[in-house]
Amino acid sequence: MPAAYPPDTVYFYAQTDTYSEFSNFAPYGIAMDDVWWRTVEHYFQAQKFHDAAYRERIRLSNKPKDAKALGMTRAIPLRPDWEEVKDGIMLEAVTVKFETHAELAELLLSTGDRQIVENAPMDSYWGCGPDGTGLNKLGRMLMEVREKLRSEAPASAQTPR
Repeated sequence: MPAAYPPDTVYFYAQTDTYSEFSNFAPYGIAMDDVWWRTVEHYFQAQKFHDAAYRERIRLSNKPKDAKALGMTRAIPLRPDWEEVKDGIMLEAVTVKFETHAELAELLLSTGDRQIVENAPMDSYWGCGPDGTGLNKLGRMLMEVREKLRSEAPASAQTPR
């Protein structure tokens, strides 16, 4: 793992990893915009587009990797404000995920004050990238959600593991 992070850092990425539940691909649905989304990934990818039929196609896709593939197309135009709104959309969706699933909130709180890093080797924006110097936006958002949950949770729910 990248040396820039403390030795007790919580890493997540693949579905076989410890803390795989933190991934947007993890099978924990969310209710957003009055509909149910299978994963945060489904919701996030759909929000790239104003085309309602295409958003619904993404929502109904079977797997998060299918939703991501549909979200990567440029055959359908991206919403013009995507770069400005994507972080807020991600934070809202991740927050709802952890507020919806009590076991995930408990797992997130159990990380105490440890650094959380999406160990995504090909993503230097949401993850730490190939050399650990990425922005780790998703890991930072999870730590932000953890702080929000901590401020709302009773002390008994905050035992680090």
